Amino acid sequence: MKYYLIAGEASGDLHASKLMNALKKEDPQAQFRFFGGDLMQAEGGTLVKHYSEMAYMGFIPVLLNIDKVLHNIRLCKSDIEEFHPDVLILVDYPGFNLRMAKFAKTRLNIPVHYYISPKIWAWKEYRIKDIKRYVDKMYSILPFEIPFYQKHLYQIDYVGNPTVDEMAVRPFADEKFDSFISENNLENKPIIALLAGSRKAEITANLPTMIDAASSFTDYQLVIAGAPGISPDFYHTFISGKRVSIVFEKTYRLLQQSSAALVTSGTATLETAILKVPQVVCYKMGGGKIAYNLFKHILKVKFVSLVNLIADREIVKELLVHLFTTENVKNELDKILNDPDKRKQMLQGYAEVAERLGNPGAPQNAAKKIVATIKSL
Repeated sequence: MKYYLIAGEASGDLHASKLMNALKKEDPQAQFRFFGGDLMQAEGGTLVKHYSEMAYMGFIPVLLNIDKVLHNIRLCKSDIEEFHPDVLILVDYPGFNLRMAKFAKTRLNIPVHYYISPKIWAWKEYRIKDIKRYVDKMYSILPFEIPFYQKHLYQIDYVGNPTVDEMAVRPFADEKFDSFISENNLENKPIIALLAGSRKAEITANLPTMIDAASSFTDYQLVIAGAPGISPDFYHTFISGKRVSIVFEKTYRLLQQSSAALVTSGTATLETAILKVPQVVCYKMGGGKIAYNLFKHILKVKFVSLVNLIADREIVKELLVHLFTTENVKNELDKILNDPDKRKQMLQGYAEVAERLGNPGAPQNAAKKIVATIKSL
């Protein structure tokens, strides 16, 4: 069968590539054409447009690049029509992908399947209307999405979480602390990991406070998980003259050797929990308390970290906006480093999250359902 996939960013490229690999096992004759990235291209098929030429996030960047955005939309529509796949598979990236869903469904009558739901449970809930109209099957990777969609009378399938898969097969899972510090020229001291985000703006906002707070714990060394695509020189502007190290492309290895972590919200909070590292979730943005209250009003959920969202209660402390201060981070870090009961309580919460996520096999489960559904038509 013929499969057309659309992933508009790095995480989507990763998840889509795993799905493609699983689809090939279910359908050895699979043909792929896609908007995506290098990981998808490595699985075979034809890369039509790289996500690096599509990643315009926010109103102003989109406006400034409107000619490129419209070109990508036209290109994708015409390419889908020419290829005419047996199924269109969308991976998150809702601003673009829901347009393609409407086009494929209404103009070409092509089945539309969605792998990794847009976060409409957090904001832009109105998008449920388009999903109900144009998406035939939704495959969820977060268990709390099921009751959300049920509330809207839309049936979805929870297939498991890809992060669980990635953790299960990660290299160096049995690595010893001595080997890790020796390879990376680190001190023989316990580690506090700093995961300050993947974008320069996030790192600029979060990293200085993280360093200030964690530096108070002199019995520990601070190690930054360097983000892909960010140069060492950029980090050096924040750590010059300070006892802070950086490792690149070793985030999982760093976390599993760490006593605690300061983590900017996102998938990293879930990865940290699966690796059983006590953490404090930190996120800085401008506007202070007013922005915080507005932020809370816009969001339709009680928490921002996936750990707390999956558990539906506070397991990790979230220090957001005006609450993200050096003193607050020090207080919470002290608790998870030096209070055995606090650490035990958090690890018990992590176990609850792991149970809700289930076993590895998300892409395989999704692939089986996609192929079975299309063959039954």
